Amino acid sequence: MNRLALFAVILGMFGAAVPNRIEAQRRDPSGSQFPPFQQVVKGYEKVVSTADGKPSMYSIWVRRRDGQMLAELPANYARHKYFVAMTIASGDRFAGLQVGDVYVYWKRYDNRLALIMPNTSTRSSGDQESKGSVKRLFTDRVLLEVPIVTLGARGGPVIDMDALLVGQSSKFFGRGVQAGSRSLVQIKKAKAFPGNVELAFEVPMRSGILKTLHYSISRIPDRTGYKPRYADERVGYFTTAYRDLGNFSESDTWNRYINRWKLEKRDSSLDLSPPKNPIVFYIEHSTPVRYRRWVREGILAWNKAFEKVGILDAIQVHQQDALSGDHMEKDPEDVRYNFVRWLNNEVGVAIGPSRVHPMTGQILDADIILTDGWIRRFGRGFREELPKAAMEAFDRETLSWLQRHPRWDPRIRLADPSERTELLAERAREMLRPHAGHPLGNANPNLLGDDEYDGLMGRTSQVNGMCLAAVGKAFDLSVLRASLAYLGDRMKDKEPLLDGVPERFMGPLVADLVSHEVGHTLGLRHNFKASGLYRLEEINSDKLKGQPFASSVMDYHPININMSKDGVQGEYAMIGIGPYDEWAIEYGYALSNDLKPILARVADPALEYGTDEDVFGPDPLAGRYDLGSDPLVYANNLVELARHHRGRILKEFVKDGESWARARHGYQMTLIMQIRAVSVMSRWLGGAFIRRDKKGDKDGRSPVEVVSAETQREALRFVITNGFYDEAFGLTPELLRHMSADKWLDLGGFREAFQDTTWPVHDRVVAIQSAFLTMIMKPSTLTRVYDNELRTEVDRDMITLPELLDTISSAIWSELDDEPAEKSTSRKPLISSLRRNLQREHLDRMIDLCLPGAGFDAAYKPISNLAMVGLRKIQGKITNTFAHADRIDPYTLAHLSEANLRIDNALDADYIYNTDDIGGSTMPFLLFFKEIKAMMDREQAQRELEASWKSEPTPVYVPSAPVPVKESAVEAGSSSPTDDRS
Repeated sequence: MNRLALFAVILGMFGAAVPNRIEAQRRDPSGSQFPPFQQVVKGYEKVVSTADGKPSMYSIWVRRRDGQMLAELPANYARHKYFVAMTIASGDRFAGLQVGDVYVYWKRYDNRLALIMPNTSTRSSGDQESKGSVKRLFTDRVLLEVPIVTLGARGGPVIDMDALLVGQSSKFFGRGVQAGSRSLVQIKKAKAFPGNVELAFEVPMRSGILKTLHYSISRIPDRTGYKPRYADERVGYFTTAYRDLGNFSESDTWNRYINRWKLEKRDSSLDLSPPKNPIVFYIEHSTPVRYRRWVREGILAWNKAFEKVGILDAIQVHQQDALSGDHMEKDPEDVRYNFVRWLNNEVGVAIGPSRVHPMTGQILDADIILTDGWIRRFGRGFREELPKAAMEAFDRETLSWLQRHPRWDPRIRLADPSERTELLAERAREMLRPHAGHPLGNANPNLLGDDEYDGLMGRTSQVNGMCLAAVGKAFDLSVLRASLAYLGDRMKDKEPLLDGVPERFMGPLVADLVSHEVGHTLGLRHNFKASGLYRLEEINSDKLKGQPFASSVMDYHPININMSKDGVQGEYAMIGIGPYDEWAIEYGYALSNDLKPILARVADPALEYGTDEDVFGPDPLAGRYDLGSDPLVYANNLVELARHHRGRILKEFVKDGESWARARHGYQMTLIMQIRAVSVMSRWLGGAFIRRDKKGDKDGRSPVEVVSAETQREALRFVITNGFYDEAFGLTPELLRHMSADKWLDLGGFREAFQDTTWPVHDRVVAIQSAFLTMIMKPSTLTRVYDNELRTEVDRDMITLPELLDTISSAIWSELDDEPAEKSTSRKPLISSLRRNLQREHLDRMIDLCLPGAGFDAAYKPISNLAMVGLRKIQGKITNTFAHADRIDPYTLAHLSEANLRIDNALDADYIYNTDDIGGSTMPFLLFFKEIKAMMDREQAQRELEASWKSEPTPVYVPSAPVPVKESAVEAGSSSPTDDRS
């Protein structure tokens, strides 16, 4: 054969081999052929969503009659990264809120595809050896796998999408979403676009509830021309963080980029230019027409800040409208569009999460969820809100301490007495919860908005948590509604109303809330120091009329109601954005890379910054729901507001034809005002101002400045005056006789039906006073007071532990300072019933401070010694009072006798030291678990008894003979019948 003929044969063989190789790609490892593509999609309808006919990112086929869906991936699928954003679109009270997202890529393993999450948290910018090592040690993670059904017309693998997105929904949504019957699944949405697909299924859960699970899958380009910007702790942005193990400097190992949009001028030569790609928000058609103006105003308020960096109309707003059809083709769940959504539910929540590129921090899209629950919500929830108000800013040390001292926990003390056993049993089960149950310990990095710190912790890119701005507004709006009668002389006749509230009140509240959430979608975190910019007198003056009364809209601002008769009523809500907001936007979005001149202004009082994690620290200005730079003025204003409402509950708050249960509602609302005021002031004890300045910043301020002694004393006096005296609660026999309760056994259930129709006055008041004692005697407060003594020069005045403990004790036992002026009786006792309860609470705390194991830090021993001295002082007062026993009523005499006996036992050296033999520092734990076990045993016995009633129709036999009982505590020689220290 000549060379030409041989070449022809070889060429023919090569040509025949090409289709053979293509055919071979259609075979799985066993050698069998994939089913033909046309056979697989027979009976399916291809989804075409683009009018121009451009190919979609994934080709989608649906068979709607049985909820089947197939998807063909592009041939180059392995070269792309994707974002999968998950939303529960219906069947949930937070429907419409994006609950999570994953950054993934596909990888083929023979006849299967794996969905893999790339490692983004650990990287290397070093030499090749370092990069290779990091790649080998910190690998990607497989999320799930699916079989390849066949290969599509474009050469890409075809997968069963309903099996993936419904059958494995818990992999995306978490364990809370467990799909039920697959035969009842319906396809609710299937749209395919060039850069994304929008898929939704209505799925019955195992509980039977129908939920719509929406998936938005979009292609994420690796390079967009976006330049990351490094985060700085002086300015509050959400961050995208990673470890760079190619660096060996500690400060360079962790890299944090701020999360922000890619905003550029369209014409860089102009001082003020429109953007190339503006941030566009669509107001969903479900938003009530009466509120649309204010929602729009809240969004556009931020354009003022962007103008400072040279960008005009950086944010644009369009209204989706069902009547006109405008923008109705756009889906709120579609990641290409940013929506402000309005939900009708009973939950007072607003949240503004975003979707962020995990490699750079570029914000890709964002949605804002508003619920109308905060507008009408606060009629319920006192069982929840009273403990929340009492525990505002409790740190994890305090929560850990409360785990071991549950009888001082506001969550238990402020609960209905019938529910406390169950709560204690639950506490025992959760004894070892991370961070003692602190919200930080509940954070779930995979789900958003479920808890306060979801989306903030454990993520490469922070995307906001459960924002509580609307929760505060729910209470404040309730106060505002109650205050409208008082504000009557300041209101205009025939004002337009929004849901029963004049528009000039309600409108700015809505705009303020929307601006707050838009700030989150721009990348900004909370700034809880913003409310301290002005004095309350300045806020309520002509100077700030129509102006923002705080440095940032990112604080939780209470409604401003001025109770001063001489002052001007200022703005009720925050108007627009503040100077800190403009500064933060300037740092994040300035087109210049030289940021030093911007950061050099950090010492400006208008630019103070403190965020979520600072709330639990020593800085009293980093607090939520406070207002003004002088806390005492605001707290007094709040107490005056509570006093004002209490005086009008019976005559004005309860209207003709209304239930007297509303009187209880109104009074409990004033209790929350009182608790808030005391909570605000208690934070100043042991306080220190914390600043984020760096060395070399202008003014050279110290990063820690102890609160002055006089300010701390004012705070302590306020807590005592408004928390420990009977007059502070404004209770009268007439008011108590009218504080009834409505009972409904339908949706209210047992809790409503079994509530006491008469308000349990002693139980509630002592529970609140117990919370006040916890605020000022919790371990972190006492430790901070002790430490501040060393932070202050010895020649400067500073409040000390002896002064703090002695002041509290003197105020609580003040009835014993002088001999009785006249004979007291059971109806007019020397010490009132409310004060006796308070004194027992205080005695419990002082005795506990003496016990071994009451504390773990270095401040424990001096605190213990001082508590012993304090107990001796109280006992001395009791002894002096006994000298006039003939003039003391039976209640007081019995109370002081018990107190004297308990102090004797506590000061007995054998009593103190012998506790070491049974565990020393573990004694509080042993006592706690002993108490819990007894309660749980009783619960188990009750359950078994109830079960026997259900299983045995015969009546339970009750013997006529008396049941023998154990020897009482007094007969056994214990300290007293009420002494629980066995």
